[in-house]
Amino acid sequence: MSSLRLPLLESVFCAVSLGAIVLDSERRVVLWNSWMVKHSGLSHEQVLGRDFFDVCPDLRGGRVDAAIQHALYNNFPSLLSQTLNKAPFALFVRDERIQQAVEVTPIAVDNAPRHCLIQVSDVSIAVTREKLLREQAMVLRSQTFADGLTGIANRRHFDVAMEKEHRRAKRSGTPLSLLMIDIDHFKAYNDHYGHQKGDQCLIQVAAALADMLKRPCDLMARYGGEEFAMILPETDAEQAMLMAETIRARAQELAIPHERNTDASQLVTVSIGIATQRSDAPVEIDVLIGAADRALYQAKRNGRNLIASMLPA
Repeated sequence: MSSLRLPLLESVFCAVSLGAIVLDSERRVVLWNSWMVKHSGLSHEQVLGRDFFDVCPDLRGGRVDAAIQHALYNNFPSLLSQTLNKAPFALFVRDERIQQAVEVTPIAVDNAPRHCLIQVSDVSIAVTREKLLREQAMVLRSQTFADGLTGIANRRHFDVAMEKEHRRAKRSGTPLSLLMIDIDHFKAYNDHYGHQKGDQCLIQVAAALADMLKRPCDLMARYGGEEFAMILPETDAEQAMLMAETIRARAQELAIPHERNTDASQLVTVSIGIATQRSDAPVEIDVLIGAADRALYQAKRNGRNLIASMLPA
């Protein structure tokens, strides 16, 4: 029975669906199973008896080398982090490099120096699944915080960002400006051109205005319907007015025809309301939003395609 043990063990190693390599105390290859032959392209005859690092020179001096030394000389097993060692061995399936999990285990041999076993598992499917789940989570998160029509931040994103920037402004003692922007006579535009053209108008205006933001902390959001909101941290009243005038001019430069607009240009225009929280006079968020809203309606009452500013109080 003992005479059958070694051939039986070798047959088992060759039958399993993972890579199995056994090295002797001199790091010579004494077993290279069929899975390794299949995925490395190296036959038993090309490998057996050779120094492992002559067979796999790319692994010399790396983590696999260190793990082999620990196993052979310190009797210490190692499981290589798949995050740090995604594909250490040159193993392929249909020209795609296999993602791998590698385990190195010391083996005690009767009346002989210690050997070590290297197990290589194909984790490509698991890695692909994890990557897909991450991508799906990112898509879901972006959908949760993005407006479905225009692609800019939605109302939920605005609320979260407003809360964060408001706290930061109070903590750091910096001004915070809010712009409320509304497309003039948008209902008349929809009635005249149709909802499809109306959606295209919203998309075009949103993209143009969002493109004007240059700082990561600035946010352009669709507040509701044809109304947009722009959060401008560390921006005082004078700077906010300059930004609002640039926005108003940019919207008109888009030259989107609007025959039902009472403005002489008969183009799509916007009205803008500004409210600025001064660094020395913080207010609650609803007070700041309320002031920007009132300023917006003041701009509309004054004739549209205009800007109005109101102090939050």
